[in-house]
Amino acid sequence: MEDELNEPMLNDMAWDLVQQAVFAADEFRIEIPDPNSYATILDFGVEAEGSLGAGIALAEITLAGQAEVSLTPGSLGEVGWPHVFVTTDSPVEACLLSQYAGWQLTGDDFFGMGSGPMRAAAGAEDLFKALEYREDATHVVGVIESGDFPTEDVVETIAGKCGVEPGNIALLVAPTASLAGSFQVVSRSVETAMHKLLELGFDVTRVESGMGWAPLAPVAADDLQGIGRTNDAILYGGRVTLVVSGDDESIEEIGPRIPSSGSPASGEPFLKIFEAAGRDFYKIDPMLFSPAEVILQNVETGQVHRFGRIEPDVVLTSFGL
Repeated sequence: MEDELNEPMLNDMAWDLVQQAVFAADEFRIEIPDPNSYATILDFGVEAEGSLGAGIALAEITLAGQAEVSLTPGSLGEVGWPHVFVTTDSPVEACLLSQYAGWQLTGDDFFGMGSGPMRAAAGAEDLFKALEYREDATHVVGVIESGDFPTEDVVETIAGKCGVEPGNIALLVAPTASLAGSFQVVSRSVETAMHKLLELGFDVTRVESGMGWAPLAPVAADDLQGIGRTNDAILYGGRVTLVVSGDDESIEEIGPRIPSSGSPASGEPFLKIFEAAGRDFYKIDPMLFSPAEVILQNVETGQVHRFGRIEPDVVLTSFGL
């Protein structure tokens, strides 16, 4: 089953959104560094200024158009603060098969975390085997979290893994310490909850819809501080509601482990946790990476299950407030 190829729905949807972003480049304050490059590279914050509109566009492209993203008013304790709000009726496709940053891209003096539907064309991650999905794409779209533009060897690697020509690749690049880059990371509230459920062995196809929101992290002075702020926004300020089907017993069994508080590492600002791990993500308890609060509404039984709670004081400190 895992060798069967699917029509490139996710990449086609994202490709259309990329064309719209190119058309609105001036409005979004994004740039195309070299129109004659080996691939279509869009600068959402490396050298370009970016904007809130660019952040929304970037987030929706990582989700392959399978979710809606907006800014909503909210609060952190007594402080009014904007939140990134995400809704989707296709949470598996939007979050796991597209948005999850599961592809480490390395090359000549380059490192970046790759997300977006190009992952579905490569199909290299275990989750694509578990979910029995891979796209037979002719054009692919990826979003890269990095402060540098991908080098030609990185593009060639992507082309080879996805089975497409380099000219049929669109890569949108933004560092964490940028307006659009910060926005797209914080838009991962539902995605982190979905991935946590997958890691816990929950049947994620039971999740029919998802809603999530987290405070938009202020643009940091550098990417290290940006990593801290964006992670704290979700770990301690993120709230997610998932609409699910099936039994309640399995939800109650894993429920306390779903939010970030299910990890013993929870409670400290992420930057402190990151430094203690030698700035190595893989030395951090993977159970930490999920929203602060997760609610599951069972549409079959009418039961509502709530786990975790937000910790606004940690977020306020991280944001410098």
